[in-house]
Amino acid sequence: MFSYIRLMNTKRIGIIGSGSWATAIAKIVTDNGFAINWWVRQANNIEYFQKRHHNPHYLRNAYFDVANIQFSDNISEVVKDADIIIIAVPSIHIEMSLASLDTNALKGKQVISAVKGVIPKMNLLLNQYLEQQFNFPLNDYFTLLGPSHAEEVAAEQLSYLTFSGVNTQDTQDIANCFKNEYINTLVNNDVFGVQYAGVAKNIYALGAGIAHGLEYGDNFLSVYIANCANEMQLLLAAIMHKEGNACKGVNYNASVYLGDLLVTCYSLHSRNRTFGNMIGKGYSVRAAELELNMVAEGYNASKCIMTINKDLKMQIPIISAVYAILWEGASPVDTFKEMEKTLL
Repeated sequence: MFSYIRLMNTKRIGIIGSGSWATAIAKIVTDNGFAINWWVRQANNIEYFQKRHHNPHYLRNAYFDVANIQFSDNISEVVKDADIIIIAVPSIHIEMSLASLDTNALKGKQVISAVKGVIPKMNLLLNQYLEQQFNFPLNDYFTLLGPSHAEEVAAEQLSYLTFSGVNTQDTQDIANCFKNEYINTLVNNDVFGVQYAGVAKNIYALGAGIAHGLEYGDNFLSVYIANCANEMQLLLAAIMHKEGNACKGVNYNASVYLGDLLVTCYSLHSRNRTFGNMIGKGYSVRAAELELNMVAEGYNASKCIMTINKDLKMQIPIISAVYAILWEGASPVDTFKEMEKTLL
C-alpha cells in the first residue's frame, strides 16, 4: 500500500475550498505524503495559514507542513498545476467558485467530489454540472462520501470513506491515496446513488434537529430515523430508475448510505442537526443562518428534492414535512404532531 502511495504521490492534488471538510481532506492527503495546490479564496487567510500553519477559521488544531502546500487565491492556477482536483465547497457556492475556469480547464484531469448537495436552482449533481459546463466525462469523476465529520478526521479518529466511480480499478487507485492509520476506504460503483443519499441524509438530519429542538426524546428519534432510512431507500431507487442510472446489488445498509444518515442525525458535529435544532427552538431560517454563520446543506436540498419529486410523484412524507417547515412557514409543532401519526 505505502509503496503504491509513494508511486502515486508524484501526482499533484488540487483542493478547491478551505472550509472544515476541505481542511480535513487536505490533512489526509498531506499526511500521506502528497504535495497539494490549495485554492483559498481570501489572500489574508493564505498569509495567516503560511505564518501559523493552520486554518484561521476551521479545525484550528490541525497543523500542516506548509512546505508541501502551494496556496493560491487564483483557482485557475490551482487547477492548471494539479492532476487530481478535489472539489470541497458547499453546493450553493459551486457555480461562483468555478465561474472563472476556462471550459477546457478540467481536460485530462481527475475530479473527486466531496460535495454533499445538489446545485440549487439547477437541481444538478456536481458531475452533471461539470458535464454541462466543462464537457467533463463521468469516467474521470469520483465521489468521496461516508460518515466522516471533519472534526473527527482532523483529530485522527478512525473514519471510513467510500469512493465511487464508474471504473472499479480507477476508483480503487484513487481510494488508495487516502488510506492510512486513521482512514479506511471502501469502493463502489453507485456514483449517482451515493450523491443523492448525501443530499437526502442532510434533510433528514435537519428534521432530527427540529425534533430535538421540540424536545422529543431518543425513543422518538430512533423511530424517526428508522423511517427516514426506509424513505431514503425508496426515494433513491425511484430516482435511479427514472434517470436510468440504477446500480445492481446496492446495499443501502452500507456506511455510505445508512451510516452517514445515522451520524448526521445523531452527532453534535452535524451542522444540519444543529440548524434544525434552532428551528425547533423557534428561530427563523434567516436567524439560524446568521447565528451559525455556516451553510446547512439540508435547507436548499429539501427544495431540490421536492422539485425532483414533482416528476417522480413518490410519497416522501418526512422530506415534505421538513420542506413545509423551512420553505412554507409551517409550524414545527403542528407538523411533527401530524408526523407522529404516520411513523411506523
